[in-house]
Amino acid sequence: MNMSQQVNQKVTASHLKRQAYCYVRQSTLKQVFENTESTKRQYALRERAVALGWPVVQIVTVDSDLGETATSVADRKGFQKLMTEVSLGRVGLVMGLEVSRLARNNADWARLLEICAITDTLILDEEGVYNPTDFNDRLLLNMKGTFSEVELHVLRSRLRGGILSKARRGELKTRLPTGFVYDHNDKIIIDPDKQVQQSIRLFFDIFQRTGAAFATVKAFAKDDVKFPCRMHLGPDKGKLKWQRLTSARALVILKNPRYAGAYYYGRQRSRKNVDGSTTYFQVPRDQWLVLLKDIHPGYITWEQYEENLRRIRQNAIAYNVIDRKTPPREGSCLLQGLAVCGKCGQRMTIRYKYQRKNRLGPVYLCQRNRIERWESKLPIYTRCCY
Repeated sequence: MNMSQQVNQKVTASHLKRQAYCYVRQSTLKQVFENTESTKRQYALRERAVALGWPVVQIVTVDSDLGETATSVADRKGFQKLMTEVSLGRVGLVMGLEVSRLARNNADWARLLEICAITDTLILDEEGVYNPTDFNDRLLLNMKGTFSEVELHVLRSRLRGGILSKARRGELKTRLPTGFVYDHNDKIIIDPDKQVQQSIRLFFDIFQRTGAAFATVKAFAKDDVKFPCRMHLGPDKGKLKWQRLTSARALVILKNPRYAGAYYYGRQRSRKNVDGSTTYFQVPRDQWLVLLKDIHPGYITWEQYEENLRRIRQNAIAYNVIDRKTPPREGSCLLQGLAVCGKCGQRMTIRYKYQRKNRLGPVYLCQRNRIERWESKLPIYTRCCY
């Protein structure tokens, strides 16, 4: 029995009554525009379905995932639609150029095979037609899925190795904070804009004098001095904007070793969540992958950078930011250190005010605008009720 006869035996009238889905995908938008031959080959699978007996009107092309990665189905609406139609028993044939066009995650691939086996749905790639209910075809499909995942792992390992090798030499280009730019030789230099230089040097001078990020923000706000910010995203990418300095921005600058002329890589890590989203978090310095001192010019020395971090830690302990809960104090207020603002989510402070008949009454205050930006806007008051 030749190959064409075997294929004809797999395709039955039950399959031909249902629709044939052609799944088209490219991993990146760059591939969509440059690797057009692969896209043409995927669309050409429709002719294979016609040759097997499917009418043209029953062939559905799903190409909404062009430019989407294959590592997860969380953001691939086209693949999700395909899975839904297969699970409802409306699909007789699923077409993909190769396994990696459908999924490179074994869990997603195994789920698709299981659903296709339950609903008696055939799978077609460039090499043939497979029936997931047949043991030999199922074994071959599982092996293809495994090889595809191994291929992705090898590609990632090679790319990761090249990136780490370049980072260890301090040559890997990363996003620079405001105050630094790359020259025509891809060397890091201080921003030639004199106003930017003066603003950043003024920032570190004030912090060295006051010893607190909040006091530094307060000094900028009192003199109505704006702070530079180089945009990295959106239509204004690369442009310089002058904004009001905030406490959060001040802490980011003080904790960034770039301003001390150091190169670092691997300070931030990521992990996948159950819902498919990604969480990013920072790790301690001893877990950074690369830290090279005195690689490029800086605004402060490494000793000053270490001293700034020591001051920040002392301030955090003094204000009890580490524990995120203040100890019980005198007064009748029951939610000291526990009440949060319903508008911004920050913890509220406590004040006591004399009310009627000289009775001392507790009041919760939200002072985010005042603390973050040193704005004179009145804080939000909430009367304590109990």
